Amino acid sequence: MSLQPLAERLRPRTLDEYIGQKHLVGPDSILRRMIDSGRVSSFILWGPPGVGKTTLARIIANTTKSTFYTLSAVTSGVKDVREVIEQCRRDTQSMFSAGRPILFIDEIHRFSKSQQDSLLGAVENGTVTLIGATTENPSFEVIRPLLSRAQVYVLKPLEENDLRELLERAITTDELLSHRTVRVDQTEALFRYAGGDARKLLNILDLLEQSTPAGADIIIDDKVVTERLQENPQAYDKNGEMHYDIISAFIKSVRGSDPDAAVYWLARMIAGGEDPEFIARRMVILASEDIGLANPNAMLVANSTFDIIQKIGMPEGRIPLSQCAIYLAVSAKSNSAYKAIDAALAEVERSGNLPVPLHLRNAPTSLMKKLGYGEQYRYAHDYPGNFVRQQFRPDAIASTRFWNPGANPSEDVMRQRHESRWGKE
Repeated sequence: MSLQPLAERLRPRTLDEYIGQKHLVGPDSILRRMIDSGRVSSFILWGPPGVGKTTLARIIANTTKSTFYTLSAVTSGVKDVREVIEQCRRDTQSMFSAGRPILFIDEIHRFSKSQQDSLLGAVENGTVTLIGATTENPSFEVIRPLLSRAQVYVLKPLEENDLRELLERAITTDELLSHRTVRVDQTEALFRYAGGDARKLLNILDLLEQSTPAGADIIIDDKVVTERLQENPQAYDKNGEMHYDIISAFIKSVRGSDPDAAVYWLARMIAGGEDPEFIARRMVILASEDIGLANPNAMLVANSTFDIIQKIGMPEGRIPLSQCAIYLAVSAKSNSAYKAIDAALAEVERSGNLPVPLHLRNAPTSLMKKLGYGEQYRYAHDYPGNFVRQQFRPDAIASTRFWNPGANPSEDVMRQRHESRWGKE
């Protein structure tokens, strides 16, 4: 046991041992009621690293006495998913089965569409109860059919009181720490570096214990914690919370048109060993989301940078990454395309499948032509300026606007061209 990391030694086994997320597992909360009833439906846990997603899934399986299967989206393929589902099907049909098997998928946002599709049937017919865990917004990373079959519960970073409770439990109950003298003089640095992440706090305690000679007091104060953690000033956890914080700072600096800040955060990622393709990929997204029609060339520059990184790698790749980051930062900004598609998706969600106007429909058969498909459609290139006014939207939204041009030179030209054709709607 002592060879296990502290975070594993202290992993809760029951809901009473579980720290944090009172809004989900506290008295009379939604998950607590579900677990107590023994009828657990499929759901997805969305939250930052180290807040108890995996632990909660295991506790639910133990409490409901359900067979527990786990897959990692990083290492599992469609074949693995199908094999596990088949095993779950056999378990469900077994006379010795205690309940519906639970399939836990860590980092479900990394599953491809085909992998997620392979889960649908088993979730829908009750072969498995799916519990997914993700650090990414499920609205963007999980397919809609799967989202419609699973509730999403949001887990929050641990609060200071939660971290304090966890610290006290580690000191008093852990098989190693409880046999040593631990002096807690200050906790500001410890909690700040933990950043609401239980695993990170316990890893810091592990480091303090291992780096303190046997027989000596383990001292927890701001000076000791900072010194132990900053022995490597370029420390960067590219798989943890800092990964998300720094890429967030980088994106917001580019969006905010500060090239010096953008290059600084870029340097932090490069020095920390971040995957350069990840950085380039984020800049491609940013070029469309935050610059868009204000400077369409930004997308070309970002995409070229991604290609270059794949060809030349690092360390030379730092130069085109820097060039692209600066270019995007100083470029004019517009999110009109981003807002337009979200507004259109919201309309689709609201109004459903509105019928396509008859004159816009395809008419490959004589029957369709008799029914009026394609009739009265006017071919734009037959008219002066390659334009003729006609209705392209369903009747119910004939006057609804989704695209509102941004205030920048590029979109000013687009606005003028649009208004010369359609007038001011």
